[in-house]
Amino acid sequence: MKKVLNRLTQYETLSEDESRNIIIEISEGKLNTSEIASFLTIFMIRNITIEELNGFRKALIELSLKINLEEYDLIDLCGTGGDEKDTFNISTLASFVTAGSGVKVAKHGNYGVSSSCGSSNVLESLGLNFNNNSNKIKEAVDKANICFLHAPLFHPAMKNVAPVRKELGLKTFFNMLGPMVNPTMPKKQIVGVYNLELARIYNYLYQQTDISYNVIHSLDGYDEISLTGDTKVYSRESEFILESKDFNLKNIKSDSIKGGIDIKSSSKIFMNVLSGNGSNDQEDVVCANASLAIAISKKISILEAFEEAKESIKSGKALKCFNDLINIMK
Repeated sequence: MKKVLNRLTQYETLSEDESRNIIIEISEGKLNTSEIASFLTIFMIRNITIEELNGFRKALIELSLKINLEEYDLIDLCGTGGDEKDTFNISTLASFVTAGSGVKVAKHGNYGVSSSCGSSNVLESLGLNFNNNSNKIKEAVDKANICFLHAPLFHPAMKNVAPVRKELGLKTFFNMLGPMVNPTMPKKQIVGVYNLELARIYNYLYQQTDISYNVIHSLDGYDEISLTGDTKVYSRESEFILESKDFNLKNIKSDSIKGGIDIKSSSKIFMNVLSGNGSNDQEDVVCANASLAIAISKKISILEAFEEAKESIKSGKALKCFNDLINIMK
């Protein structure tokens, strides 16, 4: 590993195979924590290449515990995190709103590393038991339209990395990998990323697959549609700019989508929005993100999908999906 680190400090890059092999060595416990920390830090200093990211992705998929849900037309809504904006759990809420509209969702998530409260933190605090039992997960998709895949249960090989990431408390290339390694391998994805360079890399890699996708980045720095400014969207067919007026809305202020100061306050915001008691701005930003998933799944316009998302909350269907999931996973 010292030879690899020396090469990387000389601004060399890794091939796809080399990148894959290093992740496998980490999973086998062949690297100590100092070597892992050094390796992660290098990719905080310089941009990752497409070959490196693809090699890391292939290794994680190869080592993961997979769940066969091919019978369902699934979508995942997932952000990389790492945008340092401290918003509330928008993509997680958008997942339940999407499920409430009748779309089957396989939400992949984890505890927060570079943020104070990831999807797993808030859902665990609200009573969701994490499980990797395939029968339970299928029952959840059948009856609640949504399953939640807590990443550590499906990527046990990464147990050697988790403590180092937690101690660093910074975004690493594992933030980039999260949306790419959903163990159900859904054929549809909405992926939010924290900068434009990463959006372009994702777009390039996803063009090599059969996934229907939107890769999104708000041009003022968010890894989701924020409604605070314009959003760049990449899809298989095109790339375009989404504006608030495309949802018949006006731009909002960043303070209106701030998250809680801890897990308790974050969970309160989550339930308020899901129950239809959030602010107009909170509900609109969740529905804007859900609308991309609904539109790509139902092949309808984004504005039509936005109205379906609003109805999912108003009717209580999104909340019902959440409660059904909690009960099924007990």
